[in-house]
Amino acid sequence: MVLGGLAGLLLIQLVPYGRDHSNPPVTQAAKWPPGTGGQLAVQSCYDCHSNLTKWRWYSNIAPVSWLVQHDVEDGRGILNFSEWNRGQPELGDVVENVSSGEMPPTQYTLIHPAASLSSSEQAQLVAALTRLYATDPPPPGGGGG
Repeated sequence: MVLGGLAGLLLIQLVPYGRDHSNPPVTQAAKWPPGTGGQLAVQSCYDCHSNLTKWRWYSNIAPVSWLVQHDVEDGRGILNFSEWNRGQPELGDVVENVSSGEMPPTQYTLIHPAASLSSSEQAQLVAALTRLYATDPPPPGGGGG
């Protein structure tokens, strides 16, 4: 039983999905306003919502690598602070996701506790996002998944 499970784990390492740990070039970085909001975004959002993903060791081991790859692809497709020159979701949608605690997701904060946002940090991030969208607005039309 244990040997079968171990053999299965070794066998799934041959699946190529989850190994594309590329970080595309930054085409236009979001220009965060002064304050802690940008730092909070980097700490809690940038692994999935930028082209500056930190690919940690476990992102090379299936099946975790599959989940990480999927989350990064989805995150970048919805909101990408490294491609601020392309369409991004409306501010209200981003604010709702942060304010409700939906972002960052629990599956991420469980293994990255520093990414968890207190209610005070959520408010700081929301304020920074609001200023970012006002002072450096992205083109409309993004947020697809």
